[in-house]
Amino acid sequence: MSIVVKSVCKALERIAPLRLAEPWDKVGLIIESPVPRSDAKRVVLTIDLTTAVLEETLKVPTALVITYHPPLFKPITSLTLADPLQASLLKLSAAGTSVFCPHSSLDATWGGINDWLAEGVMGAQEAIGKVDILGEVKGEAGGAGRIVTLDEPIPIEELVQRVKKHLSLSQVDVGRPFAQKSIKSVAICAGAGGTLLSGVDADVYFTGEMQHHEVLAAVARGRYVILCGHTNTERGYLPVLAKKLSDALSEVVRDESSSGLSREERIEIEKYQIDIHISEVDRHPLDRM
Repeated sequence: MSIVVKSVCKALERIAPLRLAEPWDKVGLIIESPVPRSDAKRVVLTIDLTTAVLEETLKVPTALVITYHPPLFKPITSLTLADPLQASLLKLSAAGTSVFCPHSSLDATWGGINDWLAEGVMGAQEAIGKVDILGEVKGEAGGAGRIVTLDEPIPIEELVQRVKKHLSLSQVDVGRPFAQKSIKSVAICAGAGGTLLSGVDADVYFTGEMQHHEVLAAVARGRYVILCGHTNTERGYLPVLAKKLSDALSEVVRDESSSGLSREERIEIEKYQIDIHISEVDRHPLDRM
């Protein structure tokens, strides 16, 4: 394993411990290139490993791609160039690039994606509320979702404006219950939240997507639903992750404990000026026309 990949993996474990991931998830080092390049100093952050992201990555020597969503989710019996996703992984590996996926561990950790979404619900700095874990509590490190309880109720229109501003969106989908009401509590789940949010006692369900019958059931129970598009609830966090990764890498270099890098490895990684690059072509797969 290259020293860059090893150091970044240790840094990511500080940010979002893999033990926080859901049991069904596929997280961690997905592909380790057997031919790491000594000149590869770039680390690419993306939500999805698309063909466009692959082509962008191959233009610059890259040690690691951190793709939020697992590029391989279902079991496979072969790894060939005939499948576009498998081909991307093979081409990256051949180019000396490894692939890491944090997915639900990054949702669950404190300071992760769901907490970033909660910041958007809270609004301006003067807005005050309380953020609690929604779903299974995984020790002191976090939990699956979040629920925000606002100190003062706000109208749904105000909440929608906060969400759109935070996610840099011009439109979102809103489900309205028959009886309109002010908003005091918001249940949050990045990506697809239908299962986690089902039956939760909150005024609003805020997520990327839900199935049709899940929306109908929530609205029938008097909940508002705000749907923003799956990856739209995740992509805006990448700049936050880039800053956290830079800080965590500095901590890894200074860590002299037995669980950290060896002295020789710390000396070696200090020679690198690691370039943390947020993909410029990673985007939501659907356009509204």
